[in-house]
Amino acid sequence: MNKKILLPFALLGLVCCLGTYCCQTDNPVSTGATMNMADIAWMLTASGLVLWMTPGLSFFYGGMVSKKNIISTMLQSFIALGVITILYVFVGFSLCFGDSWHGIIGNPFTFFMFRHVDLNTHSKLAPTIPLLLFALFQMKFAIITPALITGSFAERVKFNAYLIFICLFSVFIYAPLAHWTWHPDGFLRKWGVLDFAGGSVVHMSAGYAALAGAIILGPRTRFGDSKHTEPANIPYVILGTGMLWFGWFGFNAGSSLGANVTAVLAFSTTMVASAAAMLGWIFFDAMRGKKVSAMGACIGAVVGLVAITPAAGYVTVPHAMFIGFISSVISNLAVHTKNKSKLDDTLDVFPCHGVGGISGMLLTGVFAKDVGLYYGHTTTFFYHLLALVIVSVYAFGGSYVLYKITAMIVPLRVSVQDEMDGLDFTQHGETYKLKKPLPQIANPN
Repeated sequence: MNKKILLPFALLGLVCCLGTYCCQTDNPVSTGATMNMADIAWMLTASGLVLWMTPGLSFFYGGMVSKKNIISTMLQSFIALGVITILYVFVGFSLCFGDSWHGIIGNPFTFFMFRHVDLNTHSKLAPTIPLLLFALFQMKFAIITPALITGSFAERVKFNAYLIFICLFSVFIYAPLAHWTWHPDGFLRKWGVLDFAGGSVVHMSAGYAALAGAIILGPRTRFGDSKHTEPANIPYVILGTGMLWFGWFGFNAGSSLGANVTAVLAFSTTMVASAAAMLGWIFFDAMRGKKVSAMGACIGAVVGLVAITPAAGYVTVPHAMFIGFISSVISNLAVHTKNKSKLDDTLDVFPCHGVGGISGMLLTGVFAKDVGLYYGHTTTFFYHLLALVIVSVYAFGGSYVLYKITAMIVPLRVSVQDEMDGLDFTQHGETYKLKKPLPQIANPN
């Protein structure tokens, strides 16, 4: 018996048993208006679309790493479906959306173990859909956020250390940011900070956690060699991008929380921003002497999706096109700058998700209809600048501390030998075998 696994196994069993004692049939929380069946149908669909994004992310990241790390990289995303789901039911949802404590954090006992999260509506959170459906939709955001971080320390992190870190991150970084921004009484929301679907809550937090992780774990052993590892499976990257793009319609349009015109606007802005970013990325590469690549097209499309996320329901379609285009150029330059440094952010999580989220957040303050800088108003933009500073300091500083705490519990990095042998085998006892290449046919000319 592996005694090291006894504690997490016992904790999981305890949580599952505890849930049987927390069920209540009464519903003391306030209810909203009559349920809207169209809203319920759309939000069920949107929740499934957002869930689809996490397997999509696993393909997107998995195709970029070396052959001997494909499975481990994909599993790091996929495992979040299990870990964060249980954690979110246990206390995560309550920390995000429980009764507010001074606009900073939710009461952990309001919805502890999903108590009172039932099929009734909620006047503040879910006025036209069951509160349970709202909670499940929000759960999908909590799942994908720590999964985004994995690209920064791919090919060198210990799996058990990663599991500990994402639990700490979800409780101490993600939950407070979600409460500040999305809870009706959150202090950033009361300031008028606009984050439609998670530019700061999801992408900035993941980006800064990725930056802190790359700094603390240090570069891969082979990083800096003249021979760079080629992506193992670019078709995986294309597949993952398609899954992400498709799922992102639920991510953004679903954040309208109903089948309404705002969902239509968010759907439209999501499409055009990603399209403009994809083309902007590959054309900018071509201007700098690079070939148009599938990797560039995929990365550009994802950057556009990231950048439009905070603005999706607040800006016009032409403005969304500009946001996607300019964000792709900014993130492209950020990747170029990172490549000149000694920072080994393996899959460019901070230049793409962090910088993309920052760009989108600031441009939301510029182009938000009727309240943005473009329309002659300064208040929203300046509050976005202040929120940018607060979120940046909290997400980076907090994540840095959490990595240090994790390192006190278990080592963060695998050994040099394990890294050279590949994490698929050394961490999971599995291997990914590509088919043998087709024989080369001599050119008769």
